[in-house]
Amino acid sequence: MPRYIDLSIPIENDVKSDPDPLLPKVTYFKHQDTFEQMSPFFPGLTQDQLPEGEAWAVELIELSTHNGTHMDAPWHFHSTQDSALEGGKKPAMTIDELPLEWCQKPGVKLDFRDKPDGHVVTAAEVDAELKRIGYTLQPYDIVLVNTRAGERYGHEDFIHAGCGMGREATLRLAEQGVKIVGTDAWSWDAPFSHTAVKWAEEKDPSIIWEGHKAGREIGYFQIEKLHNLEILPAHGFVVSCFPVKIRAASAGWIRAVGILED
Repeated sequence: MPRYIDLSIPIENDVKSDPDPLLPKVTYFKHQDTFEQMSPFFPGLTQDQLPEGEAWAVELIELSTHNGTHMDAPWHFHSTQDSALEGGKKPAMTIDELPLEWCQKPGVKLDFRDKPDGHVVTAAEVDAELKRIGYTLQPYDIVLVNTRAGERYGHEDFIHAGCGMGREATLRLAEQGVKIVGTDAWSWDAPFSHTAVKWAEEKDPSIIWEGHKAGREIGYFQIEKLHNLEILPAHGFVVSCFPVKIRAASAGWIRAVGILED
């Protein structure tokens, strides 16, 4: 039987998963609290007629498409994609345009937990890690990046932790036919707090969101806020990551799963 590894974080209150203004909010309604929701469907019904007076449990969620473990579409990065490919620039894909056959493919894990917070991974470092694990990328592989941020989820420094993938590193993957990538950090790019320090010193706009903006040149889809990547082997597993279908949206939530054959 296959072994299933949950690679997703939960949608929950009071956990430092995002900057404060962007945190999700879940309001819980318990069975004893929802009779007024049920009764309009059944005129004349009284609460004491229900078993133990209980109606239903339901939750109201205030959520961004970028809360929780989610997949970004190229539309999130820029209005166009594929300027570096034959045929040239075209409108960026939205999350509902993602081909489903891309969403369950062999997985590859690049372990960059030794990189300091704010480090921007280069193409050469991607090549070196692939050589270390003895793997040659294949088109449509799903590449997951294990950073130090994974162990900091739920802590105050989570959004500032981990390395990020630079433009060159992102394009190195996309040029080899990789369509979906992912990270256990808050963002595919280096944490904004670290990039802001470099920006203040250099005033070089090319460093801002450079991994994401690589999608202008070659479009790709990107998972953020993965979990449990340290459990996965470097390769020899399958990733399942189907997004919720939201019309014309920049992202969709996923229940990411790593599948290992015994």
